[in-house]
Amino acid sequence: MYDFHNIALAPAESLLLNAAILSVIVFALLKAERRLDEGSGWIMLALLAVFAFAGRILFEPLPNIQPVTLIVLLAGIYLGSPRAFALAGVVALSTNVLVLGHGPWTLFQVIGWGAVGCSGALLADRLLIEGELQLNRVAALAFVSGFAFNWIVSSSILLKTDPAMLAPYLLNGLLYDLYHAVGNLVFAAWMATPIGDILLRHSIAPTSETVSEIVTN
Repeated sequence: MYDFHNIALAPAESLLLNAAILSVIVFALLKAERRLDEGSGWIMLALLAVFAFAGRILFEPLPNIQPVTLIVLLAGIYLGSPRAFALAGVVALSTNVLVLGHGPWTLFQVIGWGAVGCSGALLADRLLIEGELQLNRVAALAFVSGFAFNWIVSSSILLKTDPAMLAPYLLNGLLYDLYHAVGNLVFAAWMATPIGDILLRHSIAPTSETVSEIVTN
């Protein structure tokens, strides 16, 4: 029996392969979205969950680099904090239970990503102006969110250790926090605009332009 699938990839080759697979998923998401009616927020949330799940698994070999933080942030901006929090819970629980390992830290991941989604919802008026995503501001918030998320998750060590250990633990993990933050910048430049365009067509909350039209009428 031939074993043609037994191919060892170098780390760089594996990264390129996973990025290509994620790009295919983005393309499929764009195609699927065109068949949905406008305002199909829950269906879009499900598609985002699948995309975030796949992205987290594909980029798992890289230290602290995955697109979930950006996706939840965009969900908060376009779909509101409740749906962003739901997305955070679904992605964290499903990826941890099925693949990465489940434990008390999962709850802290849900809280961390939920907080990112809530920040996007609270700042939506500044991040989304007249239907146009302010990419520089989104990227800056995504960068900061990388640190905030990691610090929230790191606080899970307080469940079994002395609070005095938290500060050294955070300092020791700063390099991995930076990986997450820089990775968020890359994902923002790569996919924030196309995903944002999709979400705009299925946004739950009315945009400022829609509100002004209603008031005028």
